Amino acid sequence: MKYVLAGASGFLGSALARDLVADGHQVHRLVRRTPAKPDEIRWDPARGDLDPAALGEPDVLVNLAGANIGRPWTPTYRRILRESRVSTTATLAAVAAQLERRPVLISQSGVGGYGLDCGDRILTEDSDLGEGFLSDVVRLWEGALEPAREAGSRVASLRTGVVLDHRAPAFQLISLPFRVGLGGRLGPGTQYFPVVSLTDWLRAVRHVAETDSISGPVNVTLPIPVTNLEFTEALATALHRPAFFPIPGFLMKAVLGEFVWELLGSKRAIPTRLQSTNFTFHHPTVTAALSAALSD
Repeated sequence: MKYVLAGASGFLGSALARDLVADGHQVHRLVRRTPAKPDEIRWDPARGDLDPAALGEPDVLVNLAGANIGRPWTPTYRRILRESRVSTTATLAAVAAQLERRPVLISQSGVGGYGLDCGDRILTEDSDLGEGFLSDVVRLWEGALEPAREAGSRVASLRTGVVLDHRAPAFQLISLPFRVGLGGRLGPGTQYFPVVSLTDWLRAVRHVAETDSISGPVNVTLPIPVTNLEFTEALATALHRPAFFPIPGFLMKAVLGEFVWELLGSKRAIPTRLQSTNFTFHHPTVTAALSAALSD
């Protein structure tokens, strides 16, 4: 199959490109600079600039582009977070609608769209999006796929939890306190903390691309949800480190602002759409996912 990737230079994009090429797929990367390699295609998503003819006949377009969500959410950076996701998705959707053979269009999204704090409520792909900045971003992000859908492309948005891998920036940040013996739960620890192994995330992308019956939002999270406390205990055990230093919620809020709800807000997301289409997880538990993340 021929894949075109946006955001191929990021952690997930690089991992996906390697995985696809290793399995014999053709991969072309969208770049903003002048292309230096035969597999690169120039685009300017801020201007909506991407020549459909340059893509040839792709089978799958994948958008993994987006500014780092872990920086302070100043008014200026909120705009960057939103536009870096919406403009890239909209540009790909517009091009997909113009191609004679409609490709599958897959865009990254996030479980943060379900709201700031969903408590114990089970979140499937049919659950309503919530309130807050990230929920608004997800509405616009996923809504930008609509031109491709209306033109006949199959589209899907991956509502992904934290991807666990020792090379993943988010996991490196989360695990650092544990590695130096200062790890602990975040806030009360009772909040559900959606995660998934890199291996299963990669397999989920391929499964969505190749399964004609899948469209719309797709939760990419462990099939067995875990709380932050359960995650903390499993990570401490995997690293053979203590977990005696909980971080108070009020301190996290003072330092992180609204971003804190990505860590303290409970999101009990279930990958219903994947499981209903016979997807099986290689790492279905937090223990297995952490073991895989730390094994390389």
